[in-house]
Amino acid sequence: MGKTILTILGVVLAIWLAMSVIGALISMLKLFFFIGFVAVLVVLAVTLVSKMSKSR
Repeated sequence: MGKTILTILGVVLAIWLAMSVIGALISMLKLFFFIGFVAVLVVLAVTLVSKMSKSR
């Protein structure tokens, strides 16, 4: 009986760990996407400012 309970507990803990790892990976990818988006906006802003200053 004890072995069955420990097996069920082990399976539940393994599923919980897998879901935690998947959640952490998804949040990390969202963070990287946001940082990349901000970097693209900064590059576009710098490019526009440099082109405006050259034309004057």
